[in-house]
Amino acid sequence: MAKTLPTPPRVGMVSLGCPKALVDSERILTKLRANGYDMSPDYAGADVVLVNTCGFLDSAKEESLEAIGEAIAENGRVVVTGCMGNEAEVIRARFPAVLAVTGPQQYEAVVNAVLEAAPPVANPYLDLVPEAGLKLTPRHYSYLKISEGCNHRCAFCIIPSIRGDLASRRPDAILREAEKLVAAGTRELLVISQDTSAYGVDIRHQPREWRGREVRAHMTDLTAALGELRTPEGERPWVRLHYVYPYPHVDQVIPLMAEGLITPYLDIPFQHASPKVLKAMKRPANEAKVLERLRNWRAICPDIAVRSSFVVGFPGETEEDFQYLLGWLAEARLDRVGAFRFEPVEGAAANALPDPVPEEVKEERYQRVMALTAQISADKLAAKVGRTIDVLIDRVDDVPPPGEQPDKGHFDAPHPPHHHDVGATGRSKADAPEIDGEVHLRDAAGLKPGDFVKVLIEDSDEHDLYGVPA
Repeated sequence: MAKTLPTPPRVGMVSLGCPKALVDSERILTKLRANGYDMSPDYAGADVVLVNTCGFLDSAKEESLEAIGEAIAENGRVVVTGCMGNEAEVIRARFPAVLAVTGPQQYEAVVNAVLEAAPPVANPYLDLVPEAGLKLTPRHYSYLKISEGCNHRCAFCIIPSIRGDLASRRPDAILREAEKLVAAGTRELLVISQDTSAYGVDIRHQPREWRGREVRAHMTDLTAALGELRTPEGERPWVRLHYVYPYPHVDQVIPLMAEGLITPYLDIPFQHASPKVLKAMKRPANEAKVLERLRNWRAICPDIAVRSSFVVGFPGETEEDFQYLLGWLAEARLDRVGAFRFEPVEGAAANALPDPVPEEVKEERYQRVMALTAQISADKLAAKVGRTIDVLIDRVDDVPPPGEQPDKGHFDAPHPPHHHDVGATGRSKADAPEIDGEVHLRDAAGLKPGDFVKVLIEDSDEHDLYGVPA
């Protein structure tokens, strides 16, 4: 008689906030899967729902509270974790029915709360976990967290009070995780932390043995070692660096990009350019030196893409400060730019600063920044028309059944000449997932997510490129 396997309990997950929180969610789910749990894609099928919250901005906190409320309304059995978990009294006051509240990175506490709420069914046939762990991102790209916390005390940020000071992982542990991810199908590693450039400072850059040699706990050593990884097919995975403060040693990474060892992309949180505003923010303020270094980086690696984010309307920001920022951006000509209207965050030192900027002024400045940077982006992308570039495929449209018209892909008006065959969407080396632009392909039948493909660029707009497999 065939053995009937017991049905394991199922866990639903709502993951909010930044990629670092997403990595936390993946680790939690991996631990739960190791304990025999299945995952539920919806509220109805879950025995318990986890909500991984964000607590960086007041608007993010409200979004987290709304997510908790929705989970309680739809399921009723909810465990809360993440950055807002540090405000357990706020959560419990609004939602007394939550089963448990834990803070960020408290993986064992989260697992224990789920174990209590929905005990697992022990069964050797079910207690299986992929070697690379469970992922919430597509199979072909993965976030690689190299440290927790931050030693900076920026006036607008409360991350150190939530996640603590810098705590770096061992380089051999990071490289082992990266190697497993690549072996399991990852084609792009997105290196993340609160301050990637400071990696290893807290552990004095202590070296560890990796594949017969020593690798220091240092950004330059780590990225060089990551550049040696290869996929099972022998290809070099993309290695994309995020949250890179422009410390002097970042200059040493640019030649690695020029040699093709790591992806020519830097995500640098500049936040502003006005020396007065940067000082009020408690940020490094040598913006002129940064412009010189940008020129040097581009001389060494002409294809390097630099993205950043900026805060407009910080307390005390004058029109003169804002004009300084616009002039700096016009000269820096960054490839990708995001902007945020300053928002007070409970517990941030910036809340006590004088001369708040009116909301209507914040909005007007935000629109001006976005208009300028969109034009810069459009000009830079237009310069790529006619070139053949490397693209990593993220999505491919379905092939239609016989007799039906094919999906025209992602070439709706104003691109009628491109309405041919099956479309696909991918990204160039200048595009990080979900935050930057995309490359839309026609005649893409036969491609699949995770494929590297050469693409002839035929058209562009303010944010995206359009092309055909070369």
